[in-house]
Amino acid sequence: MAPRANWKGYLKVAEVSCPVALYTAASTSERIAFHTINRATGNRVHRQFVDSETGKPVEKDDQVKGYEVGSGDYVVLEPEEIAAAVPESDKTLSVSAFIACGDIDDVYFDKPYYLAPTKSHAEDAFALIREGMRKKKVAAIARAVLFRRVRTLLIRAYEDGLIATTLNFDYEVRSAKEAFDEVPDLKIEGEMLELAEHIIKTKRGKFDPAKFDDRYEAALAELVKAKLEGKKIEPRQEPKREKVVDLMEALRQSAGVAKKAKATTQTKKKTTRATKTKEASPRRKAS
Repeated sequence: MAPRANWKGYLKVAEVSCPVALYTAASTSERIAFHTINRATGNRVHRQFVDSETGKPVEKDDQVKGYEVGSGDYVVLEPEEIAAAVPESDKTLSVSAFIACGDIDDVYFDKPYYLAPTKSHAEDAFALIREGMRKKKVAAIARAVLFRRVRTLLIRAYEDGLIATTLNFDYEVRSAKEAFDEVPDLKIEGEMLELAEHIIKTKRGKFDPAKFDDRYEAALAELVKAKLEGKKIEPRQEPKREKVVDLMEALRQSAGVAKKAKATTQTKKKTTRATKTKEASPRRKAS
Protein backbone atom coordinates (compact mmCIF):
# COMPACT_ATOMS: atom_id res chain seq x y z
CA MET A 1 0.00 0.00 0.00
CA ALA A 2 1.31 3.44 -0.95
CA PRO A 3 2.31 5.62 2.01
CA ARG A 4 0.13 8.55 2.95
CA ALA A 5 1.51 11.91 1.92
CA ASN A 6 2.07 14.54 4.62
CA TRP A 7 1.93 17.34 2.07
CA LYS A 8 1.30 17.75 -1.66
CA GLY A 9 2.32 20.62 -3.87
CA TYR A 10 4.92 21.63 -6.46
CA LEU A 11 8.70 21.69 -6.52
CA LYS A 12 9.86 24.71 -8.48
CA VAL A 13 13.34 25.60 -9.75
CA ALA A 14 13.29 28.78 -11.82
CA GLU A 15 10.67 28.01 -14.51
CA VAL A 16 10.87 24.23 -14.10
CA SER A 17 8.24 22.72 -11.78
CA CYS A 18 6.68 19.35 -11.06
CA PRO A 19 3.98 18.04 -8.70
CA VAL A 20 5.50 16.36 -5.63
CA ALA A 21 4.58 14.99 -2.22
CA LEU A 22 6.34 14.76 1.13
CA TYR A 23 6.32 11.45 2.98
CA THR A 24 7.52 10.79 6.52
CA ALA A 25 11.08 9.42 6.49
CA ALA A 26 11.48 8.79 10.22
CA SER A 27 8.65 7.87 12.56
CA THR A 28 8.15 6.64 16.13
CA SER A 29 4.74 5.10 15.39
CA GLU A 30 6.16 1.55 15.53
CA ARG A 31 7.33 1.97 19.11
CA ILE A 32 5.47 0.20 21.90
CA ALA A 33 2.77 2.50 23.26
CA PHE A 34 1.02 2.30 26.61
CA HIS A 35 -2.38 3.50 27.80
CA THR A 36 -3.02 4.85 31.27
CA ILE A 37 -5.22 2.44 33.19
CA ASN A 38 -7.23 2.67 36.40
CA ARG A 39 -5.47 0.11 38.59
CA ALA A 40 -8.68 -0.62 40.54
CA THR A 41 -11.03 -1.22 37.58
CA GLY A 42 -8.66 -2.04 34.73
CA ASN A 43 -10.38 0.60 32.58
CA ARG A 44 -8.64 3.29 30.54
CA VAL A 45 -8.67 6.81 31.92
CA HIS A 46 -9.05 9.96 29.84
CA ARG A 47 -7.76 13.47 30.28
CA GLN A 48 -10.02 16.34 31.15
CA PHE A 49 -9.27 20.07 31.18
CA VAL A 50 -10.29 21.72 34.43
CA ASP A 51 -10.19 25.31 35.63
CA SER A 52 -7.04 25.82 37.70
CA GLU A 53 -8.93 27.89 40.28
CA THR A 54 -12.43 26.39 40.49
CA GLY A 55 -11.42 22.82 39.65
CA LYS A 56 -14.50 22.48 37.42
CA PRO A 57 -14.29 20.82 33.96
CA VAL A 58 -14.09 23.21 30.97
CA GLU A 59 -16.01 22.23 27.85
CA LYS A 60 -14.18 22.25 24.53
CA ASP A 61 -16.14 25.23 23.17
CA ASP A 62 -15.03 27.30 26.17
CA GLN A 63 -11.33 26.53 25.72
CA VAL A 64 -9.23 29.25 24.03
CA LYS A 65 -5.52 29.97 23.64
CA GLY A 66 -3.83 32.49 25.87
CA TYR A 67 -0.39 34.11 25.96
CA GLU A 68 0.90 34.85 29.46
CA VAL A 69 2.09 38.44 29.85
CA GLY A 70 2.29 38.34 33.63
CA SER A 71 1.62 36.05 36.55
CA GLY A 72 -1.96 34.89 35.95
CA ASP A 73 -2.48 37.57 33.29
CA TYR A 74 -3.17 36.39 29.73
CA VAL A 75 -3.90 37.82 26.32
CA VAL A 76 -6.74 35.67 24.97
CA LEU A 77 -6.67 34.71 21.29
CA GLU A 78 -9.75 33.38 19.51
CA PRO A 79 -9.39 30.47 17.02
CA GLU A 80 -10.22 32.69 14.02
CA GLU A 81 -7.59 35.23 15.12
CA ILE A 82 -4.91 32.54 15.23
CA ALA A 83 -6.07 31.17 11.87
CA ALA A 84 -5.63 34.64 10.35
CA ALA A 85 -1.94 34.57 11.38
CA VAL A 86 -1.24 31.44 9.32
CA PRO A 87 0.65 32.44 6.13
CA GLU A 88 -1.13 31.98 2.82
CA SER A 89 0.12 28.95 0.94
CA ASP A 90 0.58 28.51 -2.80
CA LYS A 91 1.54 24.84 -2.25
CA THR A 92 4.97 25.42 -3.78
CA LEU A 93 8.43 24.37 -2.64
CA SER A 94 10.29 27.25 -4.24
CA VAL A 95 14.07 26.76 -4.55
CA SER A 96 15.94 29.97 -3.79
CA ALA A 97 19.55 28.75 -3.93
CA PHE A 98 21.88 25.79 -4.38
CA ILE A 99 24.63 25.20 -1.83
CA ALA A 100 27.30 22.61 -1.08
CA CYS A 101 25.84 19.63 0.79
CA GLY A 102 28.04 20.28 3.83
CA ASP A 103 27.42 24.02 4.09
CA ILE A 104 24.70 23.74 6.77
CA ASP A 105 25.59 22.72 10.31
CA ASP A 106 23.74 19.54 11.34
CA VAL A 107 22.41 21.31 14.43
CA TYR A 108 19.93 23.07 12.13
CA PHE A 109 18.47 19.76 10.85
CA ASP A 110 14.92 19.16 12.09
CA LYS A 111 12.95 16.37 10.42
CA PRO A 112 13.55 14.44 7.17
CA TYR A 113 10.90 13.71 4.54
CA TYR A 114 11.02 11.72 1.33
CA LEU A 115 10.18 13.92 -1.65
CA ALA A 116 8.78 12.16 -4.70
CA PRO A 117 6.78 13.01 -7.86
CA THR A 118 3.04 12.41 -7.65
CA LYS A 119 2.21 12.11 -11.34
CA SER A 120 3.84 10.17 -14.18
CA HIS A 121 4.11 13.20 -16.46
CA ALA A 122 6.22 14.92 -13.76
CA GLU A 123 8.90 12.23 -13.63
CA ASP A 124 11.11 13.79 -16.32
CA ALA A 125 11.26 17.19 -14.62
CA PHE A 126 11.78 15.55 -11.23
CA ALA A 127 14.64 13.38 -12.57
CA LEU A 128 16.22 16.45 -14.22
CA ILE A 129 16.31 18.34 -10.90
CA ARG A 130 17.54 15.29 -8.98
CA GLU A 131 20.34 14.32 -11.38
CA GLY A 132 21.43 17.94 -11.82
CA MET A 133 21.95 18.26 -8.06
CA ARG A 134 23.61 14.84 -7.84
CA LYS A 135 26.11 15.65 -10.60
CA LYS A 136 26.99 19.06 -9.17
CA LYS A 137 27.04 17.64 -5.60
CA VAL A 138 24.80 20.38 -4.30
CA ALA A 139 21.66 20.69 -2.20
CA ALA A 140 18.75 23.07 -2.69
CA ILE A 141 17.35 25.58 -0.23
CA ALA A 142 13.58 25.89 -0.59
CA ARG A 143 10.69 27.44 1.33
CA ALA A 144 7.05 26.50 1.63
CA VAL A 145 4.17 26.77 4.07
CA LEU A 146 4.14 23.47 5.95
CA PHE A 147 1.94 22.75 8.94
CA ARG A 148 0.90 26.39 9.46
CA ARG A 149 4.42 27.87 9.25
CA VAL A 150 6.74 29.02 6.49
CA ARG A 151 9.49 26.41 6.68
CA THR A 152 12.92 26.31 5.12
CA LEU A 153 13.99 22.93 3.75
CA LEU A 154 17.27 21.44 2.59
CA ILE A 155 16.65 19.21 -0.44
CA ARG A 156 19.23 16.57 -1.47
CA ALA A 157 19.38 13.76 -4.01
CA TYR A 158 18.72 10.41 -2.36
CA GLU A 159 18.58 7.11 -4.27
CA ASP A 160 15.73 7.41 -6.82
CA GLY A 161 14.18 10.43 -5.12
CA LEU A 162 14.98 13.40 -2.93
CA ILE A 163 15.25 14.00 0.80
CA ALA A 164 13.73 17.24 2.09
CA THR A 165 14.81 18.08 5.64
CA THR A 166 13.05 20.86 7.48
CA LEU A 167 15.51 23.23 9.15
CA ASN A 168 15.30 24.75 12.59
CA PHE A 169 14.85 28.49 12.73
CA ASP A 170 17.85 30.46 13.91
CA TYR A 171 16.07 31.50 17.12
CA GLU A 172 15.44 27.82 17.93
CA VAL A 173 19.12 26.89 17.85
CA ARG A 174 20.84 27.79 21.09
CA SER A 175 24.33 29.18 21.12
CA ALA A 176 27.01 26.57 21.78
CA LYS A 177 28.66 29.08 24.08
CA GLU A 178 25.93 28.48 26.66
CA ALA A 179 26.93 24.82 26.92
CA PHE A 180 30.70 25.15 26.44
CA ASP A 181 31.37 28.41 28.28
CA GLU A 182 32.84 26.71 31.35
CA VAL A 183 34.80 24.05 29.45
CA PRO A 184 38.51 24.83 30.08
CA ASP A 185 40.86 25.34 27.13
CA LEU A 186 43.26 22.44 27.72
CA LYS A 187 46.21 21.51 25.53
CA ILE A 188 46.57 17.74 25.15
CA GLU A 189 49.87 16.45 23.82
CA GLY A 190 52.51 13.77 24.21
CA GLU A 191 51.72 10.17 25.15
CA MET A 192 48.15 11.02 26.17
CA LEU A 193 47.29 12.37 22.71
CA GLU A 194 49.10 9.48 20.99
CA LEU A 195 47.11 6.94 23.00
CA ALA A 196 43.86 8.70 22.15
CA GLU A 197 44.77 8.69 18.43
CA HIS A 198 45.62 4.97 18.67
CA ILE A 199 42.26 4.16 20.27
CA ILE A 200 40.40 6.14 17.59
CA LYS A 201 42.36 4.37 14.84
CA THR A 202 41.54 0.90 16.21
CA LYS A 203 37.86 1.84 16.61
CA ARG A 204 37.35 3.16 13.09
CA GLY A 205 34.38 1.64 11.29
CA LYS A 206 31.30 2.29 9.16
CA PHE A 207 27.82 3.23 10.26
CA ASP A 208 25.35 0.37 9.95
CA PRO A 209 21.95 1.29 11.46
CA ALA A 210 21.00 -2.40 11.68
CA LYS A 211 23.69 -2.91 14.33
CA PHE A 212 22.23 -0.30 16.67
CA ASP A 213 19.14 -1.79 18.28
CA ASP A 214 16.73 0.00 20.58
CA ARG A 215 17.49 -1.84 23.82
CA TYR A 216 14.71 -0.11 25.73
CA GLU A 217 12.13 -1.09 23.08
CA ALA A 218 13.37 -4.69 23.10
CA ALA A 219 13.27 -4.79 26.90
CA LEU A 220 9.68 -3.48 26.92
CA ALA A 221 8.65 -6.16 24.41
CA GLU A 222 10.21 -8.87 26.58
CA LEU A 223 8.54 -7.40 29.66
CA VAL A 224 5.08 -7.46 28.03
CA LYS A 225 5.67 -11.02 26.82
CA ALA A 226 6.75 -12.17 30.27
CA LYS A 227 3.67 -10.58 31.88
CA LEU A 228 1.38 -12.29 29.37
CA GLU A 229 3.03 -15.63 30.15
CA GLY A 230 2.63 -15.06 33.89
CA LYS A 231 6.36 -15.06 34.58
CA LYS A 232 7.80 -13.42 37.67
CA ILE A 233 9.52 -10.13 36.92
CA GLU A 234 12.85 -9.92 38.70
CA PRO A 235 14.14 -6.43 39.56
CA ARG A 236 17.26 -5.54 37.63
CA GLN A 237 20.50 -5.30 39.55
CA GLU A 238 22.34 -2.09 38.87
CA PRO A 239 25.88 -2.77 37.62
CA LYS A 240 28.74 -1.49 39.74
CA ARG A 241 30.47 1.43 38.15
CA GLU A 242 34.19 1.76 38.65
CA LYS A 243 35.58 5.23 39.17
CA VAL A 244 38.23 6.30 36.70
CA VAL A 245 40.81 8.13 38.75
CA ASP A 246 43.84 8.20 36.46
CA LEU A 247 43.03 9.34 32.91
CA MET A 248 46.40 8.20 31.57
CA GLU A 249 45.92 4.71 33.05
CA ALA A 250 42.42 4.52 31.58
CA LEU A 251 43.84 5.44 28.15
CA ARG A 252 46.57 2.82 28.45
CA GLN A 253 44.05 0.14 29.37
CA SER A 254 41.80 1.17 26.49
CA ALA A 255 44.72 1.00 24.08
CA GLY A 256 45.84 -2.36 25.48
CA VAL A 257 49.19 -0.97 26.55
CA ALA A 258 48.78 -1.97 30.19
CA LYS A 259 47.82 -5.54 29.29
CA LYS A 260 50.75 -5.88 26.91
CA ALA A 261 53.13 -4.48 29.52
CA LYS A 262 51.75 -6.87 32.17
CA ALA A 263 52.02 -9.82 29.80
CA THR A 264 55.61 -8.85 28.92
CA THR A 265 56.49 -8.55 32.61
CA GLN A 266 55.00 -11.95 33.39
CA THR A 267 56.88 -13.53 30.46
CA LYS A 268 60.13 -12.00 31.71
CA LYS A 269 59.46 -13.30 35.22
CA LYS A 270 58.79 -16.81 33.91
CA THR A 271 61.96 -16.71 31.80
CA THR A 272 63.99 -15.52 34.80
CA ARG A 273 62.57 -18.28 37.02
CA ALA A 274 63.31 -20.92 34.38
CA THR A 275 66.88 -19.69 34.01
CA LYS A 276 67.46 -19.70 37.77
CA THR A 277 65.99 -23.19 38.08
CA LYS A 278 68.20 -24.45 35.31
CA GLU A 279 71.28 -22.90 36.92
CA ALA A 280 70.37 -24.32 40.33
CA SER A 281 69.87 -27.90 39.05
CA PRO A 282 72.60 -30.31 40.43
CA ARG A 283 75.01 -31.72 37.88
CA ARG A 284 75.25 -35.44 37.48
CA LYS A 285 78.55 -36.99 38.51
CA ALA A 286 80.48 -38.84 35.85
CA SER A 287 80.33 -42.58 36.38
